[in-house]
Amino acid sequence: MLSSLRKFSRDEVAQQRLRIMEFYKQYGEQATKEAFGADRKVISRWRQKLNRHEGALEGLLPKSTRPRRTRTMIVATEIVQFIRQIRQKHPKLGKEKIKPLLDEFCQSNALKTIAESTIGKIIKQHKLFYQNTGRVYHDPNRKKPIQQKRLRVKRSPRHEDFGHIIADTVERVTDGVKDYFYNAIDAKLKFALTLNYKRLNSKNMKDFYERFRAFYPLQIKDWQTDNGSENLGEFDKTLQEADIPHMFIYPRCPKINS
Repeated sequence: MLSSLRKFSRDEVAQQRLRIMEFYKQYGEQATKEAFGADRKVISRWRQKLNRHEGALEGLLPKSTRPRRTRTMIVATEIVQFIRQIRQKHPKLGKEKIKPLLDEFCQSNALKTIAESTIGKIIKQHKLFYQNTGRVYHDPNRKKPIQQKRLRVKRSPRHEDFGHIIADTVERVTDGVKDYFYNAIDAKLKFALTLNYKRLNSKNMKDFYERFRAFYPLQIKDWQTDNGSENLGEFDKTLQEADIPHMFIYPRCPKINS
């Protein structure tokens, strides 16, 4: 039972130790040993730790089980220097391609060769990561993209008239194949349309909007969507040309669109 405590977090272990101590106080050593595997010496040790911390639960927190002395990788300095020189000349050369070159170097210098995995450890331990400083082309004719301010919907609106459209898309996965349902509904009239498309993009959203407009009997006053990429691009441009306000809900607030 005591070894299984390692599966829990440190706080849970401390709480369980406290419960075992209470169980020991009530039922004695024999029952505690049978139920939890903790004898009198273990309980006494926990009690001493708890007293040193003046009854605070942190006294029962388990200490790190990491050994004080860990194994260290011992590699000849000549090998490390050889790998460093290769990585400086060829920064993208990996351990697989360095291995045959290093074997040849070790054989010619009477050194014991090392494994491919050890080469990777040396690269990480000594931080042998180098990057060639290349030139970055800057197009002077490239203009800074214009950031358009979006019209936001703070909360789910309660419309009193018709023409306010709420649109959304639903993804379906069938045998690993994705398809999408494009949906739009008049918030007041409850006139709705759903069409199926194979891809999720603004081109399909534009096509869906045009089909909805052909069936919708009234004038569209505004169009409310989330911030997905399918609601930008061609579709957003189409709404601007039609002089229809495009309302966006706030990110991570899907209930506004419900």
